Amino acid sequence: MPHDFDMVIIGGGAAGLTAAGISASLGAKTALVEANRLGGDCTWYGCVPSKTLLKAAKVAHTIKTADRYGLKASQPCIDFASVMRHVHSTQKHVFNEADAPPIYEKMGIKVITARARFLTPHSAELTHNDGNISVISSRYFVIATGSSPIVPPIEGLSEVDFLTNETIFSLSKLPKKLVVVGGGPIGIEMAQAFRRLGSDVEVIDMADRILPKDDLELSGLLRHSLMEEGIRFTLSAAVRKFQSHNGSARVIAQSAVDGKELLIEGDALLISIGRRANTQALNLKTIGISLNKSGIVIDKHCRTSVKNIFACGDVAGSFQFTHMAEHMAKVAITNALLHIPLSIDTDHVPWVTYTEPELAHVGASEDELKKKSIAYNVYRFPFSKIDRAVTDAETVGMIKVFAKGTTGKIYGVNILGANAGEMIGEYAVALRHGITLRRIADTIHPYPTYVLGNRRAADQWYVRKQSRTFVRWLRRIFGYRGQLPDTSDPNRIV
Repeated sequence: MPHDFDMVIIGGGAAGLTAAGISASLGAKTALVEANRLGGDCTWYGCVPSKTLLKAAKVAHTIKTADRYGLKASQPCIDFASVMRHVHSTQKHVFNEADAPPIYEKMGIKVITARARFLTPHSAELTHNDGNISVISSRYFVIATGSSPIVPPIEGLSEVDFLTNETIFSLSKLPKKLVVVGGGPIGIEMAQAFRRLGSDVEVIDMADRILPKDDLELSGLLRHSLMEEGIRFTLSAAVRKFQSHNGSARVIAQSAVDGKELLIEGDALLISIGRRANTQALNLKTIGISLNKSGIVIDKHCRTSVKNIFACGDVAGSFQFTHMAEHMAKVAITNALLHIPLSIDTDHVPWVTYTEPELAHVGASEDELKKKSIAYNVYRFPFSKIDRAVTDAETVGMIKVFAKGTTGKIYGVNILGANAGEMIGEYAVALRHGITLRRIADTIHPYPTYVLGNRRAADQWYVRKQSRTFVRWLRRIFGYRGQLPDTSDPNRIV
């Protein structure tokens, strides 16, 4: 008996929408099942609202620090409710332009609002919003149900009104003090946004640093910059208990440094300690799909332990980014429908934290290179030497490249600075396609731009290769009379 569909995608976030679009474009009869609104975390709780809020906060900060540009600085007049209306308006715009059901229905995709639960590897039970239940069958399934914020089982948390990334954008009143538990990207971005909009902000984390996935040196520089804006950090502190006190939330923590008890209080509490794959309601174990602590177990082709079922996005990976979700969706559909063994690329995934300055990286970290005993050189270029950064008064930052000294082969790149998220893309392409520092240095970049800093960083490979012996040889052959270069400082920048 033929199946109802060739392909059914469960989940209508970034991964699911991408998978559905590609599936339909390949001629497969496609259905997209989503329990709530299309758009997923990115549109409603993540990328879109957070970056909109960060932009509003940046404008407020620019007004406050306008003297950097020879203008009169003043205190911005902030109507927080109006800011949040702007955030919601932006979300609706993105939804209408990219996520709305009619867009996908025009592609020939059947959009179904329902909760899915597998019955067999080829069929699922759908519970519709009106309570009706139906069954759908398909030759292939792609699971793209995303992830949800982790709520830690800590004493007292259930008695406190707390926020996650799924509720913080519902605020209409600016908190006097926001306490953020978690020093990862979401927590740090929201800390800066709310501080710039007028809240006192304190970040608590059990680690001794923020953004542990990023370069230690550059994340430290970012933390210093955030502290200068008035954000307080309580690190190396384990949260032991939460309490409600006169309408505020109290966080009781213990210092790992001296064992002392710490009490932090605020009228708003954001829990931002990570995310968990949404797998609970899918009945996966019954049909033999393997799970681990990250979510659904997949191979390099996005195939689960059941051969006709694939998974992509947050539900199946440790790289919980929209751009990675879209990449995995492409891999899943290509393998399922075309039987072409396309593999997930986990070696060249760009990471960006959208603070100001931004912090981005791609490729291997310094710790990874050391663990693998890979010899490398570090090539640096400060934003204070990028002319566009100087004209924009955005000189805080550094480009830091790990590469092979003899050939310029790039192993990893870290960038702290304005537009780091835009700049890191060039290095992602370079890493993916084996482009060396020599080739980047030999490529004309427009002036004055931030991306010219990428070329200037690559130039340092030439600078480091230049030895006094080589220049002495040139002087002898051509009769040059200039001074020999000073190579005593291995980190000199030209």
